[in-house]
Amino acid sequence: MSQRIQKINSLIRKHIAEILVKDLSLKLGVFLTVAKVDTTPDLRYTRVFLSVFPEKEMHYVEETLKKEKHQLQGALNRKLHMKPLPKLIFKIDTTEAEADKIEKILLDLE
Repeated sequence: MSQRIQKINSLIRKHIAEILVKDLSLKLGVFLTVAKVDTTPDLRYTRVFLSVFPEKEMHYVEETLKKEKHQLQGALNRKLHMKPLPKLIFKIDTTEAEADKIEKILLDLE
């Protein structure tokens, strides 16, 4: 990954974290963390991986992101001063949940 893409990922991660806190309307008790940002080399798309707590609210968060995606994209576009402006693709990061499942299976085997 080029140094330019790394800097863009870092910038987008910072801005999207601020935008999610300020503009995304989640119910009380649901928390999001930006786990990773991955921008394509042509700068057309940025995948934003989000961790959700509690895990049982993943579906609710996905639906909320779908509804408010255009508003979030617009807020990011106003903060970024670059061309092209990457299109956001939100993904729920399930790495931690998968690790917990594997750990539980391993403990059960003992």
